[in-house]
Amino acid sequence: MKRVADRWLQRDLLHRVLLPVLAIVLVASAATAIGAHEVVEDVFDRWLLDAAHSLAAQVRFDGPRASVQLAPQAEAMLRYDVVDRVSYEVLQGGSHLSGDMDLPLQGDDEDQFPAGERAYDTTLRGRPVRVAAVRVPGPGAATYVLVAETQAKRDEATRALLLVLAPVAALVLLAALAVALAVRRTLQPLERMAALWKGRSHGSLDPVPTQDVPRELLPFALALNELLARVRELVVRERHFASTAAHQLRTPLAGLQLAIARAAQCPDLESTRQALAGLENATQQAARLLQQLLSLARLDPEGRGSIELAPVDLVTLAREVGEVYVDAAMERDIGLELAPARRDVVVPGQADLLREALGNLIDNAIRYTPPGGRVELAIADDPPSISVRDSGPGIRPEERGRVFERFVRGEGTVGSGSGLGLAIVREIAALHGAEVQLDPAVAGGARFVLRFPAPAQAAA
Repeated sequence: MKRVADRWLQRDLLHRVLLPVLAIVLVASAATAIGAHEVVEDVFDRWLLDAAHSLAAQVRFDGPRASVQLAPQAEAMLRYDVVDRVSYEVLQGGSHLSGDMDLPLQGDDEDQFPAGERAYDTTLRGRPVRVAAVRVPGPGAATYVLVAETQAKRDEATRALLLVLAPVAALVLLAALAVALAVRRTLQPLERMAALWKGRSHGSLDPVPTQDVPRELLPFALALNELLARVRELVVRERHFASTAAHQLRTPLAGLQLAIARAAQCPDLESTRQALAGLENATQQAARLLQQLLSLARLDPEGRGSIELAPVDLVTLAREVGEVYVDAAMERDIGLELAPARRDVVVPGQADLLREALGNLIDNAIRYTPPGGRVELAIADDPPSISVRDSGPGIRPEERGRVFERFVRGEGTVGSGSGLGLAIVREIAALHGAEVQLDPAVAGGARFVLRFPAPAQAAA
């Protein structure tokens, strides 16, 4: 089974967008709740401290001895609270002077205020209370006024605060839903484009319309269209190559069939030898055509990989390839000469491919040069180049632009050429960053020049 990718773009976007948003909202809400709770606690603590200060104003000293003169109405006002229960106590040296008994002088969660004032949590008769302690300046032992109240108002304020934050939780959920919908709607154009491209690729290689594609997805759509164009070009090239190759193979195959039929009908040994010679010629023609077709397919720009370049001496290369064609030139009474450069000319390249390219140029020159003619190889060093010049009929100006196309042969040419040799030379030159050029020879005929980049350009 085909493995399906575990990653989902929509899920990744939700994780990267929604989770940080939720985290920020939750942290902000928690910080707001904590800050509001601290404000509430501070307000209630200051109310207690105000009450303690009011009670401390009623403390009198008779020498070192402290006493409290608190009218019943004032005590009633001090203790009055609709929700909480308020208690107070005045201590001197740890001894009870007035008010309720057993109010602790220490507790938990203590907050310090200026002038030695304190507020802390403790329990009184089993109930949690908040106590405000104020020291009364005076002679004798330390005198403290303690005012305590239960936590009812504080708890009610906390619940009210939570109720205020409840809509925030609903807003967080709505924000999460809005982000999820936004991500979904944002990805829909990409999904539509993918579905359109998928459906189009099965039946047509035409480009995908980009009028309604969002700006951020336009490079992706253009890249897909470029890929479709390359695939379409490759398909057209392969169809053309297959059709023309099949057409070109008909001639040598028909020649083989004809030669075999003639050999089967030969009445004597001499005619059989002639038929076998024709069969050999047809076989060589078919083998050369197949070899050139395979070479051209291997050099196709869409299917070839990068080649490994190494230093190649053009003088040595020309001498080696020329020696291969000496016998063919002598059979046609054609002079094959090499005019080397004054020094070695080295270029980066692949020797086997360059041998094939030069061999095609020499083979064409020998085929189209009449007996008694000359074919000359020349090496130049500025820029590095190999030229093949012949004394044949040459190529008419109106045909020079087409001779490098596949299966194209000049009008009036004779011989068994396939029209692929110069196309192969052009492909090999392109692989090496070189160019092949056709110039009319000075003394008639044609001159093909395989020109390489200058050393500085090749290094770059």
